[in-house]
Amino acid sequence: MPILHYNSPVRSFRLSLCRAASVLLLFLLSAGVCCPQQAPAASGARILLLPRKLVTGERATLAVLDYAGRLTPGVNVAFSDGEKVTTDVTGRALFVAPLNPGTFTASIQGRSGHVFSTVVDSDEVAPTLEVVTAAPRVASLADRFELQGLGFCGDADANKVTITGSPGLVLASSPAFLAVLPPADLEPGPAQVQVSCGKKTADPFLVIFVNLELEAGSTSLAPGERRTLTVRVRGSTAKLSLEARNLAADIAELEGGATVRAQSSGGLDNTAKFEVVGHKHGNFLISIRLMSPLATPRR
Repeated sequence: MPILHYNSPVRSFRLSLCRAASVLLLFLLSAGVCCPQQAPAASGARILLLPRKLVTGERATLAVLDYAGRLTPGVNVAFSDGEKVTTDVTGRALFVAPLNPGTFTASIQGRSGHVFSTVVDSDEVAPTLEVVTAAPRVASLADRFELQGLGFCGDADANKVTITGSPGLVLASSPAFLAVLPPADLEPGPAQVQVSCGKKTADPFLVIFVNLELEAGSTSLAPGERRTLTVRVRGSTAKLSLEARNLAADIAELEGGATVRAQSSGGLDNTAKFEVVGHKHGNFLISIRLMSPLATPRR
């Protein structure tokens, strides 16, 4: 995971581009920054990526991430049918979907909340070809994007997703769903996406990939101080929807609530702004994600 550092004379903050989860803006309001590069602890697991659509009796892959978007090994996941799996060294786990159609849920053991999926009959998605039926028009370079369709591989690594010829990482998958992380060296702008599984290859389509850059000032945030966080969009002049989520409300307040959405201005100087107010010294975390609905792929 790429880590960017900015050091001021008095304080430091770290901007972490959490490539598998979202753009996570982690501000260190105390002096000193330590960034060890090691596998995250299972106790830090927070995000469960479960395919939104499963196919009866077919293999699928889920992934578990921590707050910084890192794939997390050794995490126990419990399913609503009583089965359990543990993520491997890649932070992912293979499982088999239930034999009966309906609603299926999963949860990280020891954490509240459930993730829902829909199980469909295998007769509905048994094509001899691979087809992408829905994809985002715009996606973030630092975040996963989702695809829906037919004929994908349930084993995540058996899928091949290339973006302008460079391989992406498939985080979660089923025969009808993929969650993909763009390649790290991808530049902002339109890019051709190609998806294949074995000998099956879907028609290529276009997605506009954008980079989200933070402008927040270099000084520490004092208790009671108000500050504007500016997110600059690179790669698109369209007005885009961004969602900010406060992950440490005891340290700082995100004006408007725990989760706030804002639309970027559009144009050449394409920005969105969020306001925060400091409560006390400490580490506060704001997760900012691009909100882009799925649509018919643009060829």
